Amino acid sequence: MHTTIIVIHLLIVLALIGVVLLQRSEGGALGIGGGGGGGGFMNSRGTANALTRATAILATGFFLTSLLLSILAGWRPAGPTLINPNAPTTINPQGPTILDQLQKNQPKGPQVPQSK
Repeated sequence: MHTTIIVIHLLIVLALIGVVLLQRSEGGALGIGGGGGGGGFMNSRGTANALTRATAILATGFFLTSLLLSILAGWRPAGPTLINPNAPTTINPQGPTILDQLQKNQPKGPQVPQSK
């Protein structure tokens, strides 16, 4: 499941890069180029261009696959990693936590200073 979504995500990324690179530059960056007066926001090119629509669709797909991958990563049990290859593949929810271990080391009850 993860692998399939990652492959779809990477295909969307490559297509998005290609579509963005195919678009015509408007010359609005730092005032460089022959931009002309008024900018290019509401001109004849408009938002009906096929490349603009493809960019919006691919960007939506990128966002959704990123969100789905992050949700699925939270549900995946912790398994072996490169740092700790002998880690158990399941999580034991009944085991002691770091908070439990710290509380064992704390003294019980209020501490009264002893006089000599």
